[in-house]
Amino acid sequence: MTISSLQRLMIALLLVCAAGVAGPADSAEAAADASNEASAGHHRDWDDRQNRNLVSIGHDSTLAAGEHAESVVSIFGSSTSAGDVVTVVSIFGDTKVTGSVEDAAVAVFGTTTIDGKVDGDAVAVLGNVELGPHAEIGGTVVSVLGTVRRDPAAIVHGGVQNIFVGDFGSLNGLRSWITHCLLYGRPLGLVSGIGWAWSLALGFLAFYACLALLCRPAIERCVQTFARQPGQTLLAAVVAMLLWPVLLVLLCVTVIGIAAVPFVMAAIVCAVLFGKAVMLAWIGGRITAPVAPNFGHPAFAVLVGGAVVLALYVVPVLGFLVYNLLGILGFGAVVYTLMLAGRARQAAKAEPAARASPASMVSPASMVAPTSIDAAAPESTEPPPAQSATGTAEQPHTAASAAPPPQTTASMPRAGFWIRMAALLIDILLVGFAMSVLHNVVHLHLLVLAAYGAVMWKLRGSTVGGIVFDLKVVRVDGRAVDWETAIVRALGCFLSLAVAGLGFIWIAIDAGNQAWHDKIAGTVVVRVPGHR
Repeated sequence: MTISSLQRLMIALLLVCAAGVAGPADSAEAAADASNEASAGHHRDWDDRQNRNLVSIGHDSTLAAGEHAESVVSIFGSSTSAGDVVTVVSIFGDTKVTGSVEDAAVAVFGTTTIDGKVDGDAVAVLGNVELGPHAEIGGTVVSVLGTVRRDPAAIVHGGVQNIFVGDFGSLNGLRSWITHCLLYGRPLGLVSGIGWAWSLALGFLAFYACLALLCRPAIERCVQTFARQPGQTLLAAVVAMLLWPVLLVLLCVTVIGIAAVPFVMAAIVCAVLFGKAVMLAWIGGRITAPVAPNFGHPAFAVLVGGAVVLALYVVPVLGFLVYNLLGILGFGAVVYTLMLAGRARQAAKAEPAARASPASMVSPASMVAPTSIDAAAPESTEPPPAQSATGTAEQPHTAASAAPPPQTTASMPRAGFWIRMAALLIDILLVGFAMSVLHNVVHLHLLVLAAYGAVMWKLRGSTVGGIVFDLKVVRVDGRAVDWETAIVRALGCFLSLAVAGLGFIWIAIDAGNQAWHDKIAGTVVVRVPGHR
């Protein structure tokens, strides 16, 4: 595309914004300017006519033969000109010219059809350009991500440019959805031409039903969380929606955290999709519980709830409100359920310690009673001294303190993908914050992160993020992690990251939850309860 073509395309797009506020005063001023230009010898000869702008949003614009206009613009509609006009523009619509155009004819997400005279360029972005037998183009024919179909009798003075050839057809389905659904504030509609939207909605409903079949316990737990604590669920959704953009900004600011951004976005998308299934199961459960209590499977509830929601989607305005509300509440249900699960896990860890505390503080009086039973023996008629009672009381505590801690081996439960990524995210933020203070070594983020990991793996068997989530790096052969293993594992992380992070994604694929650097160093990451 030439510079002139780009300039004219930008002018046409800017005209869309400017034409909406153009009033009668603009028309009078334009008429005066046209008169001045005509007197100066400009090729425009409309000085004795009143120029106008035809602008339409949501429907088509048509300029009949014999009429004149400054511009014909349609947004979410098609522009047709059989008269004399300066510029014809369509966004999400087709541009058709059978008259004369002084400047350019442009279509964005549509087809540009010319069977008349265009002094400037004929442009189609994400669409095709079709030239009829009476077409005469004074400038250039440009098609971006489309094709040019030219009649042999058509005349093009400036040449033809195809940029990234493709065939998008007429995009009638998308335009029908925009016209009959988007502009009415609803995801679906009972109109022709949007069958693809219904197919997409039914496909997602089938996906949600499959989620309910495969993840029944998780779906039921989230449904119970929302049913019992809807207020806290909504609050969790609002807080999470406010914090995740801040988290992404922090990751990008630390530079090294940019590698974690795709994983964070993937986690958010998964939470939203799972949350939609949860909300459909909740709606369906509320309907089926009184009528068919025997059909209590979440997948059946998802199908019933999905049918109700699809019916609401066709209602103008309410459709988009329901769509967005389900997404927000579902996301909150998933987030708040994860928060409750984390609290329950911490409480379960603290419970054994709370039970052991009173057992180790047994009073001497409680130990005298069993000893007094032995006093009935003929060997001795005196009660045991307080010292022996004290010694007996301290015996369980001494035995408990002398018991060796459980040995960490590769046979312990392996850490999965998401918990390891969460630990890595903490390490990235920690190292990134430290590096932001040391401005002189700002380009060494990855090296510092690798060195930090190697040192922590050797000294503690885990990084700070791993300690938070009770993770530990151990060798497959059972030996302690030495400096050689720690360094090889740290260098292997570069290989895991190099191929689009596939080495880290391999944790979710591998049966032993090993990343590439784990396989290279002969290590695994296990979960050790109470590892601090």
